[in-house]
Amino acid sequence: MFEEQAQPISASGVKACIVVSSYHSEITNELAKAARDCFIEAGGKKEDCHLLPAPGAWELPLIAQEAARSLDVDVIVVLGCILTGETTHDKVIADAIAKGLMDVSLNESKPVAMGILTCQTLKQAQARSGGDKGNKGEEAMYAALASHETNHSMRSS
Repeated sequence: MFEEQAQPISASGVKACIVVSSYHSEITNELAKAARDCFIEAGGKKEDCHLLPAPGAWELPLIAQEAARSLDVDVIVVLGCILTGETTHDKVIADAIAKGLMDVSLNESKPVAMGILTCQTLKQAQARSGGDKGNKGEEAMYAALASHETNHSMRSS
């Protein structure tokens, strides 16, 4: 039987990197703020949480990969916002980003949490960046920290 984790997730001693798309900055800035707040509330130090900008969502996997290789970080949280347009461009971009981020995580053996909103409207994105649907930036940081804890516990046993 699956048991829920009894202890809260800890960021104590963890080094994190938040890679955030500048496109739709009114949304992505809220995601980044919530991710950083989550990290600090979980016991992480502000100076151990790097913030790297990306010009858009397409560039996120490359910057996440370079962060994983060049920076002394344990977890990477990637944040962006893709809105549906008149074509299927959003689906092509989102699928490519998801694959790229999974490749980074597997190749670098580090948790890479994907906090990319894929919404049909700006209102939906607002609801998921601090509105009535919560904040996916916070959820992504929590997922990265939880994955790090699981991996760390397996490596130390």
